[in-house]
Amino acid sequence: MPTAKQQNSEPHQLSFDSMVSYLRSTMAGFHDKRTGSNCHYSIEDAALGAFSVFFTQSPSFLSFQEAMLKNKGISNAQTLFDMDQIPCDNHIRNLMDEVEPSNVHPVYHYIFNGIKDSGHLDAFRSYGNNLLCALDGTYFFSSNKIHCQNCSTKEHKNGTTTYSHAAITPVFVAPGQTRVISLPPEFITPQDGHNKQDCENAAAKRWITQYAPVYRDLGITILGDDLYCRQPICTLISAKGLHFILICKPDSHKTLYQWIEELQAMNAVETLVEKRWTGKTHHTYTYRFVNQVPIRDGEDALEVNWCELTIT
Repeated sequence: MPTAKQQNSEPHQLSFDSMVSYLRSTMAGFHDKRTGSNCHYSIEDAALGAFSVFFTQSPSFLSFQEAMLKNKGISNAQTLFDMDQIPCDNHIRNLMDEVEPSNVHPVYHYIFNGIKDSGHLDAFRSYGNNLLCALDGTYFFSSNKIHCQNCSTKEHKNGTTTYSHAAITPVFVAPGQTRVISLPPEFITPQDGHNKQDCENAAAKRWITQYAPVYRDLGITILGDDLYCRQPICTLISAKGLHFILICKPDSHKTLYQWIEELQAMNAVETLVEKRWTGKTHHTYTYRFVNQVPIRDGEDALEVNWCELTIT
């Protein structure tokens, strides 16, 4: 398996077969809690079975493949993933529960570097030749009964508890691009030595701290919603050599918008109006912008550039 240094330096051409091959070689190194010779299924076949549930969008990969094998005489578990045997769903869960998600991260780097080496990354460059990295959280599990030690919890007024799993799922995006480039996620899960429950904001800080050194030389602008537009994250992003474009709402940034109102009264907020014809209707784009306004109250407030777009 290539080292991290080799992954970042050796050019390679991507194909479906090469990605599956690299995925298999990575999965072959997963921790296998079984001992002795009583291993009917290989660890990589179990891991591929778990992965393929998402690939085929079927709740049960085994039943989906058995039906295909019966109807067509061959299954895409064989043709696409070169799987020898398919474990049942419970067996897959039993084996995969022991595997840390970070073991799959080399696959993200392998695919990203393949995209970069082939020149396709250039299509994702935007203003200032930057790559736009969108951060957002997503829930992938929620239950009022089933839970584990890694669950986040929410206590309700009626006495019930919701248990959930969520993660930050960073992607490179670009205007006009219908596809995104997925990057390693950061899971929102209880952290050792922390009294407070983990949150999306804290997970974003961990991801930026870990991956800014990996991507910053490419020229990166972080995108995010109002949740991320807080001084600690903005300061961290800048300190790590990245840029940011973050949504800031009036209700959560009252000091900033008080400055905007006062500057507007002094005619210090610049305005640009553009009219565009879509082929059916006229649109008016009204831009307002001003530089160096404080993001919050206090002498240590970070000064940011603010802009607004209204389309009518």
